[in-house]
Amino acid sequence: MNFSQLKTLAADQLRRLRRPTRREAAWALAAVPALLLLYVLALIPFTPSISDIRKARQEQPAQVLSADGKLLAEFKWANRAWVPLDDIAPAVVTALIATEDHRFYQHHGLDWRRTAAAAVSTFSGDRQGGSTLTQQLARNLYPQEIGRAPTLNRKLKEAITALKIEALYSKRDILETYLNTVPFLYNAFGIEMAARTYFDKSADQLDLLESATLVGMLKGTSYYNPVLNPERALQRRNTVLAQMVKRQQLDAARYETLKKRPLRVDFERQTAPLGPAPHFAQHLRKWLITWADSNDYNIYTDGLVVRTTIDSRLQTVANQAVARHGRQLQGIADAAWSSRAAWGAGNALVQDWVRETPEFKTTRDAGLTEEAALKKLLADAAFMRSLREQKTRVQAGFLALDPRSGQVRAWVGSRDFAADPFDHVQQARRQPGSTFKPFVYGAAFDKGASPDDTLVDQAVEITVSGKDVWRPTDDTPPSGNTMTLRDGLAYSKNTITAQLMQAVGPARVAKLAYAMGVRQSKLDPVLSLALGTSPVTLFEMVSAYGTIANGGAYLEPMLVTRIENRAGDVLAEFRPASPEAALSARVNYTLLDTMRGVVDKGTGAAIRSRYGIRADVAGKTGTTQDNADGWFILMHPQLVTGAWVGFNDGRVTLRSNYWGQGAHSALPIVGDFTAQALRARIIDARARFAEPQDMSLIGPLLGRLRDWANKLMGTITEEPGRPAEPRPVPPPAPDEAPEPELLSEPLPAPVDLPAVPVEPVNVVPPAAPASSPAGSAPEPVTPVPAEVNPLGTEDRAP
Repeated sequence: MNFSQLKTLAADQLRRLRRPTRREAAWALAAVPALLLLYVLALIPFTPSISDIRKARQEQPAQVLSADGKLLAEFKWANRAWVPLDDIAPAVVTALIATEDHRFYQHHGLDWRRTAAAAVSTFSGDRQGGSTLTQQLARNLYPQEIGRAPTLNRKLKEAITALKIEALYSKRDILETYLNTVPFLYNAFGIEMAARTYFDKSADQLDLLESATLVGMLKGTSYYNPVLNPERALQRRNTVLAQMVKRQQLDAARYETLKKRPLRVDFERQTAPLGPAPHFAQHLRKWLITWADSNDYNIYTDGLVVRTTIDSRLQTVANQAVARHGRQLQGIADAAWSSRAAWGAGNALVQDWVRETPEFKTTRDAGLTEEAALKKLLADAAFMRSLREQKTRVQAGFLALDPRSGQVRAWVGSRDFAADPFDHVQQARRQPGSTFKPFVYGAAFDKGASPDDTLVDQAVEITVSGKDVWRPTDDTPPSGNTMTLRDGLAYSKNTITAQLMQAVGPARVAKLAYAMGVRQSKLDPVLSLALGTSPVTLFEMVSAYGTIANGGAYLEPMLVTRIENRAGDVLAEFRPASPEAALSARVNYTLLDTMRGVVDKGTGAAIRSRYGIRADVAGKTGTTQDNADGWFILMHPQLVTGAWVGFNDGRVTLRSNYWGQGAHSALPIVGDFTAQALRARIIDARARFAEPQDMSLIGPLLGRLRDWANKLMGTITEEPGRPAEPRPVPPPAPDEAPEPELLSEPLPAPVDLPAVPVEPVNVVPPAAPASSPAGSAPEPVTPVPAEVNPLGTEDRAP
């Protein structure tokens, strides 16, 4: 074929394109709907299935139950109360259909006339919506699957889903589902929650004006918000009434009267019930979502029943203890921070807090200098009062678990979840102070030391990294006397612990703490770790003390025992984790027995003297630098309980060397809780920590030999006819020092410490100035007169 023939053929084809035959035109016209139909068929698998639609209407939130069957929480995807159509005011339905879809009962999901009219208006530049109520329901139920973008793809998916809904449900079912799922702002979903939020009544009590107001919001909930935009909401309400007149659902004369009436909004934000353990529930929700996703369940719709380890009785007692003692401490904080000296314009810390507020940034952005903005806000009494209330709000965390199984029994994350949802059990990392010391002593005992070995209570300075010097101190000058390790822990002596830490080594202590349960927080292997300078969580510390109470075997804390469906069929069952040995039973019991001294005669003696607890218990107090954090953890064979008290901002304190100590801030919460648990016989007062078998045989004999040796030493040192001079008594630790009363119990005779050789340290004169690490609190304790001590004098250690 030559060039001229090709040219002729090309010209002929061009003529055909310009003037197609009738058959070609018909095929072209038929191809458009055919291609559209194929595209729609291809979209069907990507739209919600009919089973999904049924599930959406019949959704059942997961229920979280305590170990004794009490409801702790429900996991709903939205704050909604489903009500049947018969319990919704008829005026709501009438106004809805007249305004949003007046041919609702005539179409089958798609209103073709309305869709065509909306398309014409949109193409002419006046964009309008043509969705039916069924299409809106599809969009509300499946925002992720369908989307909200103004695209043809979204409209087709929406239409397909609407047709599915119409094929499955009656018109009444569709109306009921729509009215129970539509959003109304302020976390109110459905007509029932909207009625409560905006008019403080239920949906069946709404009158015509209230119904028109809520229906009018559906065009744009924020734009027609009757709380923030009352004029727009009023105008939109009257438009709804006019539509009812147009559809012959309202008399025109009555409309003229009604449209003149004002909005009468009675707004109250609705909140879901918090339940008795809200922080626990929020922590559990995250875990349960992961479990449900991996097992093809939905926690918001599938009716799961989650049986937890929480004991509702202990949870109630814990809530009461935290609330009661939190109020007392708040009164102390309010009194301490209300003075002009504490909360005055000249206080540099207060000025820093003002500079950190959003109001300061706004004021400065308005054109004022930093100095002028600061001066203006400091002079604003209302602003300063609000800032003080926010900064000086006392917070607390509390956790209780069964050391035998690791099951968590009570969990209180803050004094008030509504006011502060931040979880001070699992989320907050704070310095543990002297509650960390048992890890130092445990490492020493594991290395061969004995509780009756001694060290000298002397001022020391330890060179760190070749140039820095660490000088751990107590609130009183060193006595220069020897002190047993048992008393060093009971009275929480920083000087003794520091020497022991140097002998054992920080790496060994950090490793033991990890093995016992401090597994999420990073521990810096430095000498000051002995005094609790590395921040940890209360959850970790109580778990670690649970290891001590469990014979030295760590058990991962357990929250859930089993998951069922609503019919009671077990979907998953959980058992306690396998124990992991952290300390040998013999060494662990030595540590536990040493910690008994804390409550028998040391810084935690208020457990015995004030709360009358005679059970076999052991524990440890803790206070950090400047009394910023107060801790106390108590071990019983059946329950380990711990509390932390402080402020969200670590720079805020109770401004009291007495109340800031863990023995007076955190201990009362634990003491109150444990006393009530014993009184109610939830735990057995007769239960005792079991001694390892090899110790139980020789322990009594060694005890009798030690008593005989002490009596013999006392007889030798006494002169006939002259009373023996009292031996020096170790003062309490600086971070938990009780009221300054002398302890009458004598120290055992000095014993060398051969098993843990202490590296040489520099002895410095007791009066030499010394700095203190963040984990200690060396200020002297000021006695608190009984008449101003709301806890009474029995709070003092004997």
